[in-house]
Amino acid sequence: MKKYSDEVFATSLIGQNMAVICGAAGNKFLLCTANDFVSPWLPAVQSRFSNWVVSLGKSRKDVHTKIHGFHQAVIMSPEALKQYIPIMDSLTRQHLQTDWDPFQVVKVYPASQKLTLILACKLVLGLDPDRAQRFSDSFAVAQQGFFSLPINLPGTTYNRAVKEVEKLKQEFLKIILERKKMVLENREKAGSDILSRTLLDENVHLLSDLEIALCLVSLMIPSFESTSSSITFVLKHLSELPHIYDMVYKEHMEIAKSKDPEELLNWEDIKKMKYSWNVICEAMRLTPPAIGSYRVAKTDIHFAGITIPKGWKVLWSPFTTNKNPKYFPEPENFDPTRFEGDGPTPCTFIPFSTGPRMCPGKEYSRFLILVYMYNVVRKFKLQKLIPDEKVLYRGAPYPASGLPMSLQPH
Repeated sequence: MKKYSDEVFATSLIGQNMAVICGAAGNKFLLCTANDFVSPWLPAVQSRFSNWVVSLGKSRKDVHTKIHGFHQAVIMSPEALKQYIPIMDSLTRQHLQTDWDPFQVVKVYPASQKLTLILACKLVLGLDPDRAQRFSDSFAVAQQGFFSLPINLPGTTYNRAVKEVEKLKQEFLKIILERKKMVLENREKAGSDILSRTLLDENVHLLSDLEIALCLVSLMIPSFESTSSSITFVLKHLSELPHIYDMVYKEHMEIAKSKDPEELLNWEDIKKMKYSWNVICEAMRLTPPAIGSYRVAKTDIHFAGITIPKGWKVLWSPFTTNKNPKYFPEPENFDPTRFEGDGPTPCTFIPFSTGPRMCPGKEYSRFLILVYMYNVVRKFKLQKLIPDEKVLYRGAPYPASGLPMSLQPH
């Protein structure tokens, strides 16, 4: 941006001609205004893992539009998700008892990944923790292949991932068939999980079983990757900044004192966690849960006096605004007060993207991060054991050694 333009510049990435759109105006243009002129695009290796869509014999756009609309309208609205807050709280308490309480040191990243997938399996598919663990193992292998060299030879990371993706696909279809049979036999026995609610919806006939499977897996992958990443970096900052931790702890204890010890969190409690949410937003500003997304130009696109030719790939990245002093003064400082009042300038802080393709799991992630944070902070003070631990990237950032923390129970 310093060398070429803080609005749009051309480069070459992963063998593709690439236009990088920058700044608040660029975010608004690409993610809202230009929606009819661009399509989602994935690099070759990641695209191969989207072959569930290809196998439907339909265009990616048709399936993406149908599934995204179904997410928003049926299963991921804030009203629909509020009922899951007590379940999130209950499973998080159990998780801390088994994976945190017995130990003096915990690796936060793998621990948070474990819980986020158990919760996703419970809330999305209605599965118990044991069956969820098998999903976790398969997701981990598939995730590694998603960001590996596409060499499909026996023994390679990519080859193992291809096999796991097929296993996941068949397992999802099996679960859907089982649940369909149960719902048809007795609608009143259908669970409150997202799959059951999907199958009870009057518009479910618009989706095939394979489309429903894609719908479900596209909810679970971000939870496994991005939400666990956000939890990890929130706790990292709390361990580094005692004054921030103390203010979060105070807010959480005020909520806890208003409840019976065994009483679970609810929507009213979540609404009271205003400072905690500002802390989470600031952590996501400094370390966004997604490092960007790609589009492909369906026609020549004109922006900021530049023409992006048809067929060129377009990159959006939150870093063009999140670390920009034009929008966030002293951008490397951790300052939750940036999000008080009306908050940042529109289109400068969009960790879940914005516009028609905004992440449908935004509210789900918000609830889960707040619930996890509430339970950890009330039980422990945290001490980071590797002061300068490197941050690596796949689809989301993660600490190279898993962020080991020393736990000091209150």
